[in-house]
Amino acid sequence: MPHFRANPDIERKADSSPVTVADRGAESAMRTLITDSHPDHGIYGEEFGSHQPDAEYLWVLDPIDGTRSFIAGHPLFGTLIALLHNGQPIMGIISMPITGERWVGARGHPTRFTDHRGMGIVNTRRCPDLATATLATTSPALFRSPHEQAAYDGLATHTGAQLMGGDCYNYGLIANGTLDLVLESGLGVYDYMAHVPIINGAGGQITDWAGQPLHMGSKGQVLATGDGDRHRDCVALIATLPRQLS
Repeated sequence: MPHFRANPDIERKADSSPVTVADRGAESAMRTLITDSHPDHGIYGEEFGSHQPDAEYLWVLDPIDGTRSFIAGHPLFGTLIALLHNGQPIMGIISMPITGERWVGARGHPTRFTDHRGMGIVNTRRCPDLATATLATTSPALFRSPHEQAAYDGLATHTGAQLMGGDCYNYGLIANGTLDLVLESGLGVYDYMAHVPIINGAGGQITDWAGQPLHMGSKGQVLATGDGDRHRDCVALIATLPRQLS
């Protein structure tokens, strides 16, 4: 928090994405808490890589999801924390430090949301058809291949409204029942793993573009929906794209 809107120095990682002292400091703090409390647990973090990656319990950390927003002074960035047991996500947290909102999902439990009004259980909403759905993505520029761009364009054409930006916040909005669809590409495992228990616990679905469960080796193509029927519609639409592009 001391670095927010304080113009911290910006470095570029090997993939040209930005990183600041805030990213590294937040991850270091989480890693210290985990290793002090659970030295036998593994950790996979965006900034400092893996530690005991084959451990029974593995924490997946994204200290600042939305570093570009953080650098720009935009408040919609968050911290993502996931806990995996034998490779399966059993707990996920989206924490928004500026807005004071937090989502917590745990396998077998309903998703809980906390804001200034307190804490309560949240649920996704029904969506009668794609034409009435709102689709969100961080940026259309992240769909780099012709197939990926066609997937976004196809869904955008069939949905009633589209939103840009938001990063992890969009997944929380699906859980809250105020947003219908999120389509993303190019995500790291730390960008999506925390969302799985949150979306599932609220009654939604989150998979790769082929409708398969997300795991540590997924390609980073993520589809999240609040309504299972609309999820099937999206998967079916994307599946037609190779023929359209041939």
